[in-house]
Amino acid sequence: MSQDLINKIIGLAIEEDIATGDITTNALIPGTSRATARMTMKADGVVSGLDIARKVFEYLDKDILWTPYVKEGDKVKKGDIIVDIAGSYRCLLTGERTALNILQRMSGIATATALYVKELEGSETKLLDTRKTAPGMRILDKMAVKAGGGTNHRMGLFDMALIKDNHIKVAGGIINAVKQVRESIPPGVRIEVEVTNLNEVRQALETGADIIMLDNMDNRTMAEAVRIIGSKAETEASGNMNVSRIKEVAATGVNFISVGALTHSVTALDISMNIVPQN
Repeated sequence: MSQDLINKIIGLAIEEDIATGDITTNALIPGTSRATARMTMKADGVVSGLDIARKVFEYLDKDILWTPYVKEGDKVKKGDIIVDIAGSYRCLLTGERTALNILQRMSGIATATALYVKELEGSETKLLDTRKTAPGMRILDKMAVKAGGGTNHRMGLFDMALIKDNHIKVAGGIINAVKQVRESIPPGVRIEVEVTNLNEVRQALETGADIIMLDNMDNRTMAEAVRIIGSKAETEASGNMNVSRIKEVAATGVNFISVGALTHSVTALDISMNIVPQN
């Protein structure tokens, strides 16, 4: 499924940008011309998405020669050359923006993720992503989180049961909600319950939930929740997480911290691509 989704994303991205053809490049560059392009970092960060960028160019020219100088998840500095691409001149110019859009977004996510992960050094708490991703790009966003050292949470609504406040309201409470979900899902599917106070923590524990999400709690309440839960369930801290707070949250003893900002507020990492002059 992953590769099929990636191919669909690339195909759609090329379709929306190129459609019937790159009229400027096709008017100026002979179809037989070949060239080499070079991608260079214009900022420090963590690289993610090189393989996806390669697939963009291969979609346009299956015979490109891809020569990477870094690998997924590598830390890079401004001025570092990350890849040379040799192939059809038209392919290089036509695929440039699509490839860079993907590479810069993924590298931005990986770079932000690495900053959070660094703050968690020395603790056993793991950083999670969320479903707050760009529509249609989730698999790439989550690949980038992993490249930055984070941990992928559920991919979507289909692979884990996460019972949130609105589910609880319609079910008439936490206990009813978990009971109904457990009766409906296949064995082995994990159940997570969102709670906002210590009374709800105790209710979630009573249901035997696998994970208890501590939503928008202050650090003191969160620490008490972790004490109450003990080893009876895993714990996830969520809500208003930022890089300046995350170390204190980890000190409460939670197993996971989820951060939506990793993917919903992406700052692209600046990368350039230029044609290499021929001697």
